[in-house]
Amino acid sequence: MNSPIDTAAAPEPQRTIDIVNRSLKRRYRAERRFRFYGLAAIVLSLMFLALLFVSIVAKGYSAFWQTSIRLPIVFDPAVIQQDTLVNADYAALVREALFKKFPQVDGRQDKRQLTALMSSGSVYRLRDMVLKDPDLVGRGAEVWLLADDDVDMLIKGHFRRDLPEAERRVSDKQIAWIEQLESEGRLERRFNTTFLSAGDSREPELAGVWGAVSGSFFTLLITLSLSFPIGVAAAVYLEEFARKNRWTDLIEVNINNLAAVPSIVFGLLGLAVFLNFFGLPRSAPLVGGLVLTLMTLPTIIIASRSALKAVPPSIREAALGVGASKMQMVVHHVLPLALPGMLTGTIIGMARALGESAPLLMIGMVAFIVDIPKGFTDSATVLPVQIYLWSDSPERAFVERTSAAIMVLLAFLVVMNAGAIILRKKFERRW
Repeated sequence: MNSPIDTAAAPEPQRTIDIVNRSLKRRYRAERRFRFYGLAAIVLSLMFLALLFVSIVAKGYSAFWQTSIRLPIVFDPAVIQQDTLVNADYAALVREALFKKFPQVDGRQDKRQLTALMSSGSVYRLRDMVLKDPDLVGRGAEVWLLADDDVDMLIKGHFRRDLPEAERRVSDKQIAWIEQLESEGRLERRFNTTFLSAGDSREPELAGVWGAVSGSFFTLLITLSLSFPIGVAAAVYLEEFARKNRWTDLIEVNINNLAAVPSIVFGLLGLAVFLNFFGLPRSAPLVGGLVLTLMTLPTIIIASRSALKAVPPSIREAALGVGASKMQMVVHHVLPLALPGMLTGTIIGMARALGESAPLLMIGMVAFIVDIPKGFTDSATVLPVQIYLWSDSPERAFVERTSAAIMVLLAFLVVMNAGAIILRKKFERRW
């Protein structure tokens, strides 16, 4: 009799559909993780960007408001002579108004502290009023004059009043005078038109960004006028007309390498060539624009070539097929279709040029410039350099002006990019 043999049941073969389903589940989980990581990266980037903007605005918005003091000014004819309106002692008028307002102040030291409440710009305010209306001489008027930057910082809360007097830049007596002016309605914060209409100054309450904005405008105008046509022409020649040989390959490699060269190198080149060799004026928008043109050309050429490559070959073949010459094909058909992409490259290049300071430092645009530039050869500075100079100033009032200048720079960038995007949309064609 044969003994029974125990045999294990053979495993059932896995079905192909089960293997596929398990694989799909793993792929779907991996896809969900990838999407989560991407979304998390975007949210984190937006959070840091928002934190940056909030920090800048929180520090800089107060610079658009400046503390002013209203004083009863008597334009004494004994001080202001008709033949010396420009050089009259207007500071004496401010001192006389303060001493009449605070008759109890006695002693040289106290009087010096009292007059220190006013900005040195008060003199120019009174002078401009008299030059505009000479009939003011011999009359009196209530005039709003700029307060000193230390008073402004105290009013804005940047200086604590409860600190010991030795740890404050404003004395107890000055705080008492300021509180008396506040109670009488003679001290208030007014919109700071000086910040948006003046040039640089050693005094924070007199410093403005208009000189730097004008310098940036003239510099970028030179840069755009040179870099865009030259960059587009170079891209069209290399992509449409140049023969493919080792010389064009060498040119392409050098263009790609120039796009990665540090900007300070272009500043050294501008110093050696434009200033030392050609003798162009130092610290002028003309030289700054030439230096930034050299820096932005590789970016515009590379972007323009990519835009030309994106035009379908059928466009070229159709144009040549109906009898157009190669030049007509490029100018009338290929270039209009590639223009939006070229403008995109120009936006990137100009945005980089707007934020550059290193190459402009090398050509002298770091100089202290008070006057507003009127042309391309006047001495000027630019917004990034102005921000750099203010950030290195020891006065507390320059901290808020540094952040406010950054806000102006960002607004300048947004306006410039918006204009370029509008032009790109206008010329954009779909095929």
